[in-house]
Amino acid sequence: MSAFAAVDLGASSGRVIVGRVVDGPDGPRVVLHEVNRFPNGPVRVPAVTTPTSSPSGPSTATGDLSGPSAAHAAAGAEAATTREATLFWDVLHLYRGVLDGLRAATREVGTLAGVGIDSWAVDHGLLDADGRLLGNPVHYRDARTDGIAEKVFATVPAAELYARTGLQVQPFNTVFQLVAAQGTAALAAARQALLVPDLLGAWLTGVPVAEVTNASTTGLLDATTRTWALDVADRLGIDTRLLPPLRDPGVLLGYVRDDVRTDVGHHAPLPVWTVGSHDTASAVVAVPATRPDFAYVSCGTWSLVGLELDVPVLTEASRAANFTNEAGVDGTVRYLKNVMGLWVLQETLRVWNEAGLPADLPDLLAAAAQVPPLTTVVDVDAPDFLPPGDMPARLATAAVRTGQTPPQTQPEVVRCILDSLALAYRRAVRQAVELSGRDVQVVHVVGGGVRNELLCRLTADATGLPVVAGPVEGAALGNVLVQARAAGVLSGSLADLRAVGARGLDLRRYEPGGPGMPGVAQWSAAESRAFA
Repeated sequence: MSAFAAVDLGASSGRVIVGRVVDGPDGPRVVLHEVNRFPNGPVRVPAVTTPTSSPSGPSTATGDLSGPSAAHAAAGAEAATTREATLFWDVLHLYRGVLDGLRAATREVGTLAGVGIDSWAVDHGLLDADGRLLGNPVHYRDARTDGIAEKVFATVPAAELYARTGLQVQPFNTVFQLVAAQGTAALAAARQALLVPDLLGAWLTGVPVAEVTNASTTGLLDATTRTWALDVADRLGIDTRLLPPLRDPGVLLGYVRDDVRTDVGHHAPLPVWTVGSHDTASAVVAVPATRPDFAYVSCGTWSLVGLELDVPVLTEASRAANFTNEAGVDGTVRYLKNVMGLWVLQETLRVWNEAGLPADLPDLLAAAAQVPPLTTVVDVDAPDFLPPGDMPARLATAAVRTGQTPPQTQPEVVRCILDSLALAYRRAVRQAVELSGRDVQVVHVVGGGVRNELLCRLTADATGLPVVAGPVEGAALGNVLVQARAAGVLSGSLADLRAVGARGLDLRRYEPGGPGMPGVAQWSAAESRAFA
């Protein structure tokens, strides 16, 4: 038995999961056990500009250490100003959660065969010349990138940028974040930019790199060569020294530093392996597919809907449809579209809870299943649904804008969200098939959305394809599979890894056209309303 620690960081929580590779009657399989979970979320903090000169307080020469007078303090406070608040990630809290998780994993298994880290994409920490973090990474939902895409396209036209990087236009892409940061003190002092999983890996090992699957989400990686598009960065005024050396998934990053290893109680050398550090890349590894004609929905805070291809699709039609070509494990391409995902539901529940309204999700899902289907549908990928805020009010506004009656009750709101997500999945799968020429016979749903039976049923009906739901911890499973192969515990192709990962999974299959589901004509009519 070999045990690996998978660090899997999501937008609402982080977790450290121990994955054991054990022998079974049909061959090796992976058993997962969560050893630590910790919350994650944005923190909004204002910037404070202190006065250039402050009133001097009483002299301390006479031993008076009481500080400035009330008048002086008031003057200093009046002179200080604050700027617009910025949305940050608390990355130090995440690092502590990782260390606590490694400590718990060590207590449980004794000796680990490795550690791998995956997380969300695009966000990064800036390091100074001493390798010190200059500040918490800015959250991708922060408004600093508003309007930046247009500024970038004035220098590097959108069609040219897509032909090189194959990346869909999202306001939070790393390239837009770095351009938005130009002129700031932090970027002026920065000597390296590390994406979140790479930053944590560097803190563990002292080795700063950019793992390729996550680097492909920056808008600065050539989609064909999988090397940095240094000329693009240079044209945009981005210091190319910020871009660290690239590493493929499935290789040794380094060993956990002795002081850190001692702190977590691990008494043997502890390797850190590169994995698909973009959590979707790891989740796609765990898709229990047995043939290539599948689509996937990695369903969590975000939903990533797409196909696994051998080469990127860099056509103008693909760009117009805003599909992305991101690097996958073993040289594959994750050809997909970002869908707003369960974020809209999560924010809705948060708003209701803060307002003191009952918001028990299982009860709401059961009630939503009884609401007539497709009564109100919206385009959940509209920019209005990206930032935090009052999602029920935004849903109502979107409904009115498209000539529909807004949902009135909590179950109707939940049904509106799930119907709208299923419509978005339907459109994304259909477009992916048309743009790539790849036939699709089944949709695999992985991630937390697997637990949402109503959403899985709606996805099968909307796409007209069977849905296979599972595993729930797709990113962690894929993380462990890649580590185990890198460590020599497993071997073989991506298909071989998937076969190992599928053993023992509790998969559930949903067929289109189930009881109470709409017909094809209803889905088509609803799509016309939502995307009007």
